[in-house]
Amino acid sequence: MPEKVLFSRRKSSLGRFFQWFMPGLGVKRWLFFLFLGITLISIGVAFFLLDVYRNAPDTWWLPLLSYASLRFLPRVWRVLIFGALGLGVVGWGLWGLNRALMAPFVPPGQVVVDTLARHRRRERGPRIVAIGGGHGLSTLLRGLKNHTHRLTAVVTVADDGGSSGRLRRSLGILPPGDIRNCLAALSNDEDLIGQLFKYRFANGSADGLDGHSFGNLFISALTGITGSFEAAVVESGRVLAINGRVLPSTLEDVRLVADVLPQHAIGEVRVEGESNIPQAKGRIRRVWLEPDNPPAFPRAIQDILAADLIVVGPGSLYTSILPNLLVPDIASAVRSSRALKIFVCNVATQPGETDHYTCGDHLRAIEDHLGEGIFDIVLVNDHQAGTLPGSVQWVSHDPGLEAEYNVHCADVVDEARPWRHDSQKLAQVLIDLLQERTGPLVV
Repeated sequence: MPEKVLFSRRKSSLGRFFQWFMPGLGVKRWLFFLFLGITLISIGVAFFLLDVYRNAPDTWWLPLLSYASLRFLPRVWRVLIFGALGLGVVGWGLWGLNRALMAPFVPPGQVVVDTLARHRRRERGPRIVAIGGGHGLSTLLRGLKNHTHRLTAVVTVADDGGSSGRLRRSLGILPPGDIRNCLAALSNDEDLIGQLFKYRFANGSADGLDGHSFGNLFISALTGITGSFEAAVVESGRVLAINGRVLPSTLEDVRLVADVLPQHAIGEVRVEGESNIPQAKGRIRRVWLEPDNPPAFPRAIQDILAADLIVVGPGSLYTSILPNLLVPDIASAVRSSRALKIFVCNVATQPGETDHYTCGDHLRAIEDHLGEGIFDIVLVNDHQAGTLPGSVQWVSHDPGLEAEYNVHCADVVDEARPWRHDSQKLAQVLIDLLQERTGPLVV
């Protein structure tokens, strides 16, 4: 093996050794107590051997003990030699114990100290609350979980279509679909368990299962076992080993209603049900919840008020984002929070819901429902490259929008699916914006 490669490996191993003494890992204090205990044991053993050496009768093994204790060397050299041997043996034992204990928990090909450092950094990361639903929220969470474990998703429960709607009507529970997506996105093992939670039974399968997702059925079953929907969500998070929380915006059985101005009709049409609103084929004038003024989930309010960063969007404007903010206590908590509040505008329009909308149209729709002055920063994608499907269009940046809002433009688009955000790009831009205001929050 070339000498340069050997030197590089030795240097890398030495660097990893000193990484154990970096601030914030929580290791140095326990190493101190470990070495203190070993030192006390060593002192006790030394006193015992000294007593044996001085008081034992003259036997054949006393000279061997004298040579083993290196009495023919100066005392300073003996201290250094035995100290170095002791440190080497202790270090080798700790290294072996560490590998044996951590092997089941460290992903293959990763170093224990690096994994521990990342875990500690995310444990002390910023408190972030993400508000929304659908694929947009799960995309955001998938990126943010790499920066912090103090992450809360506040999710809409107005869904009434697909598997969630069927379970809602048949079992009388809150719709689990958006919550399931967020749990899967926050999972440490999204490749397997996350895919299992998102698995959907094909049409033509066993009676009653066709079209249902496994995650929805799992949460529904846990609701029956635990006796409450919120407890079922908590237990599902434990099964998926998520770092963070997924909370419903309300536990009330709410229904989303909209006034829509159809394309080829006179007058407004009232559309009931979240799944029916995009099918109305018209311009949505306003949406509201029935029953009106539902109580917010208390833990969601607590996390919003304690947050360092509140992110609203991306996601379906009228059917994912606004249903959360239409819970009065949620909107009041967002306004009252001292967190940095960022609105993430969609990169592309949603057919039947935001056709031909610009970024300004998204903001004005929220302000028409909730009033002005909610957000500190508006994040807009400025990289419009790639082919969009069907009637989907880019959400353009309005000229002069900076005169009304604090706008930040960045490339946050997914190259493979340009109508969606890239989770890693989006999360990094949000963390950078937070640190520009507060400085690094990781200690």
